[in-house]
Amino acid sequence: MIRKRSLGALCGLTLMLTAPSAWAETIRVTIEKLVFSPAEISAAVGDVIEWDNRDVMAHTATAKGDFDIVIPPKKTATLTVTKAGTFDYICRFHPNMKARLKVQ
Repeated sequence: MIRKRSLGALCGLTLMLTAPSAWAETIRVTIEKLVFSPAEISAAVGDVIEWDNRDVMAHTATAKGDFDIVIPPKKTATLTVTKAGTFDYICRFHPNMKARLKVQ
């Protein structure tokens, strides 16, 4: 009887350790010297994108029709990804700042 319980507990532990995680990931993008870094990121639906603006001016992460996040100077801002696709985004204030978000 003890042996069956131990085996059951071991199997349960094995399943817990090998099962995929249901936790969302936080993907960080740094903004510094008018550049998104990295310029291309991949995420899954439910993940959080966090932009860390290290510049002394405000920026945005804007994908026309999909999201428009304002990131104040020396602050962070986040977006929870809600749909799959490829999203090219820019800073509305500095349109030469470009990046891409790929969501599976």
